Amino acid sequence: MNQLKKGSEKLLNAWAFYDWANSVYTLTIASSIFPIFYSSLFISETKNVQAFGMDFKSTALITFVTAFTFLVVAFTSPILSGIADYVGNKKNFLKFFCYLGSVGCIGLYWFSIENIHLSLLFYFMGLIGYWGSLVFYNSYLPDIAFEEQQDAISAKGFSMGYIGSVLLLILNLAMTMYPDVFSLKDKLAENGEVIETAAQVAMRYSFVTVGIWWALFSQYSFYYLPKGMSSGHKVTRAVIFNGLKELKLVWKQLKQNLRLKRYLYAFFVFSMAVQTIMLVAVYFGEEEIDWGGDSEKTMGLIISILVIQIVAVFGAILTSRASNKYGNIKTLIAINGIWMCLCFYAYFMQTPIQFYIAASVVGLVMGGIQALARSTYSKFLPETDDTTSFFSFYDVAEKIGIVIGMVIFAFIDQITGSMRNGILFLFIFFLGGIILLFRVPKQEIKK
Repeated sequence: MNQLKKGSEKLLNAWAFYDWANSVYTLTIASSIFPIFYSSLFISETKNVQAFGMDFKSTALITFVTAFTFLVVAFTSPILSGIADYVGNKKNFLKFFCYLGSVGCIGLYWFSIENIHLSLLFYFMGLIGYWGSLVFYNSYLPDIAFEEQQDAISAKGFSMGYIGSVLLLILNLAMTMYPDVFSLKDKLAENGEVIETAAQVAMRYSFVTVGIWWALFSQYSFYYLPKGMSSGHKVTRAVIFNGLKELKLVWKQLKQNLRLKRYLYAFFVFSMAVQTIMLVAVYFGEEEIDWGGDSEKTMGLIISILVIQIVAVFGAILTSRASNKYGNIKTLIAINGIWMCLCFYAYFMQTPIQFYIAASVVGLVMGGIQALARSTYSKFLPETDDTTSFFSFYDVAEKIGIVIGMVIFAFIDQITGSMRNGILFLFIFFLGGIILLFRVPKQEIKK
């Protein structure tokens, strides 16, 4: 197959289609069905679990594993991305993390408290597969699209991801809510006691569908995306050191580019708050909102997640249009202002209706800020073939921010006894992001 030209519609669509393939992970595993499934394992048992020779609160354990995974991604992706640029084959790295995550999702079918270490390994594989692949996926953006195309195709990718993930979630919810239709039954012990409901069995199958969907639909992207910027280098023992050498050169360029450096500072601060809210939203809704009952709570959380995903499609498109009219930085400042208001609103939320309203606004600004943050960074990059290494810094900033944000949020929740205080505190990060965005020069300035 002849390599498609940069900026061609087929190449752009092939890149955006990977969002369709991998976004099912964030919706089903990270945001909805897995958190509900994980919580259901502790309804009739103690909320504590033994793991790694220690006694953990169930939610604390999954939070620690999540934070640890982000640390692993943050520290390994710069090395791997440097190597990918050095050997000129970023697509192989993208494939590796895609398949690692896919296998991890399928492995969640066997998740159990009795085999907690193997279960957490599958969870770790899914999480590191998703986030590890993003640095290579994002780094393709300046390679496949011209600057004037990047806002629109970045938004299209997020939009396709939201649509695809909602479609699969609807199927998974149908399986969970109406298991009889899919011939799914309660799992019984020898004495006839129900050891697992049909709904829980359906949730296990939903994890398998995510893994299959991810691996299957990514093939279209893999077929058309270029191998990478050919370098002629071969994989040797010295490659890892050459990868680190490449990163050192990138860091020097970042320090010399005032606009890019200041934008990275701003991104680090506001992304810390955005990603933390997205990761704790389901747990916040479960704990702080008065749903009236367990079934109403489950349905309410699922409806909220669907609202966020559907509205996010329009949010990404509207943000792209706003950036074309007002500029990327001004649009990001406005979106951060909306997030600040959401922090105050969330502090006072009590009823399901109020939570649905918040979910609608979150969806509107969630897709917009993610798509625009990615394309803005891509636009600010200097002329270079070393795009993967540059995006690894973007990726590291996001992952370290997630870890810091989660730790701060959990600490405030622990000492005050309320997640509301944690959400309110995130206001500071959005304010800091706005201040730092105002300091980003309009034009590139070399120090």
